Amino acid sequence: MKTVLRTLLYLALIVWLGGEIFFPVVAAVTFTTLQPQTHLAGTIVGQLLRILHGMGLVSGMVALALLALAPAWGMYKPRSVLLPMALVVLMIGATVYAQFGIIPAMERDRIAAGGAIDTSDTTSPNTIHFNRLHNRSEHVEMVILLMGLVTVVLVARAESVKS
Repeated sequence: MKTVLRTLLYLALIVWLGGEIFFPVVAAVTFTTLQPQTHLAGTIVGQLLRILHGMGLVSGMVALALLALAPAWGMYKPRSVLLPMALVVLMIGATVYAQFGIIPAMERDRIAAGGAIDTSDTTSPNTIHFNRLHNRSEHVEMVILLMGLVTVVLVARAESVKS
């Protein structure tokens, strides 16, 4: 049973981190392939980002639940899961912020800029704010990925600690 639960924990982390690692590749290919149609590429990438966030939230909740229950099931020592749990909570929080804070604000800026950010005036306050939010979004995703990698290391380390 412990093996099944550990497998589920690792799968939850793999799904989330795999998406975080693969997403920039998909975004780059989308923008390269649709080079003259950056608005269309942005629309596609925005939808994919929403899917990534949904996957992250589900995976995060599964990982958090398994980490919380792991000591009771004799999988890990209680202290060994505290930091991974805190990191998963921070990752979930960052994902919620990106999904429900940054993306809606970017969408408002895009609409206020005339519907397509790539054809709007680059000195427009809406365009400038959109670009700031875009950079923030990239940084938030990078922080999620880094925290996830640290979480994997900490969970792997907890495996080596005798129960």
